[in-house]
Amino acid sequence: MSNTQNEPVITSYAKAPARTVTAGGVTYGYRELGPKGGIPVVFFVHLAATLDNWDPRIIDPIAKGRHVIAFDQRGVGASTGQVPDSVEAMADDAYTFITALGFDKIDVFSFSLGGFVAQALVVKHPELVRKLVLTGTGPKGGKNIDKVVATTYWDILRATLTRSDAKEFLFFNRNATGKPAARAFVNRLNERTADRDAPIKVKAFRTQLKAIQKWGRSTPDDLSKLTQPTLIANGDNDRMVPSILSEDLHRRIKDSELIIYPDSGHGGIFQFHEKFAPVAVEFLGR
Repeated sequence: MSNTQNEPVITSYAKAPARTVTAGGVTYGYRELGPKGGIPVVFFVHLAATLDNWDPRIIDPIAKGRHVIAFDQRGVGASTGQVPDSVEAMADDAYTFITALGFDKIDVFSFSLGGFVAQALVVKHPELVRKLVLTGTGPKGGKNIDKVVATTYWDILRATLTRSDAKEFLFFNRNATGKPAARAFVNRLNERTADRDAPIKVKAFRTQLKAIQKWGRSTPDDLSKLTQPTLIANGDNDRMVPSILSEDLHRRIKDSELIIYPDSGHGGIFQFHEKFAPVAVEFLGR
C-alpha cells in the first residue's frame, strides 16, 4: 500500500495500525509504522511478549526515519497456530513472515528471546539481514540461559504476591533507580489504548520456556561467520540472560559494538531509553 500525499506517516507506535498476513497456513499479526521504502527494521520480541510489549520510547525514534515492523510469533497474540518448541523453528516462522511481506533484506532489532531467534535467523539466512541489534540476549549454548525458567517462575510468584507486573522484577533492579524505571516502563506499555493485543496463553508461554531451555543447552553456533554490523546492549545486572553473555557475543561477533548500562538489569535499554534510542537510530542509519 503506497503512501499518498494526503496520508500522513504514522510514527507513533501507540497509533500503528494492526495488520495481518497469511503464509504457510499461519496468519501473522503485525504492526507497521514510519515512512515506507528502503530496508525495514523488523522487531523481534521477548519471552511471553505480544505486540503491546514494545517500549514506544525505543520504537518511535527509529520510526521517525525508518519503516518499522513488529510482529507476533506464531501462536502468540494476534498470530494463529501453535508456538514452536525450538528457537530455530521460531526463526523459520520469522523468515516465512518477512518473505510473505515481500522483503529480501531487513535490519533486525531484537530483545531477549527475540535475540535468540534473530541469531538463528542470521545463521540460516545470512543474506536476509543487513544489520543486527541484539539486546538483553545471549548466544546458543550460553552458560546459565537454561536457568531462565526458574528465575521467571520465581519472579512471576513475587509479582503476583505484590500485585505488580512480573517485568518489574525480571527486567529491573529492585532498588531506588530500578523501581521507578520499572513503573515508568510498564506505564509506557499502556500508552496504546485502542486495538490492543491478546495476552499470551499459559501453554504458549510454557512452550517458549522449553525452547529457551533447549537453546541454552544446545551446541553453540559459529558466530565468527557473522559479517553483519552488530550492536549489542544490556544492563550490567541481567538476571534473565546473564550480562556476561553480551560480552561473549561481542567477543565472538567480529567488529561488533557493545554497550553495558550501569545499575540496570535485563531491561537496561528501556531504563536508559533516552541514551540508547539515539544510539540505535545512529547505528541503524549508518
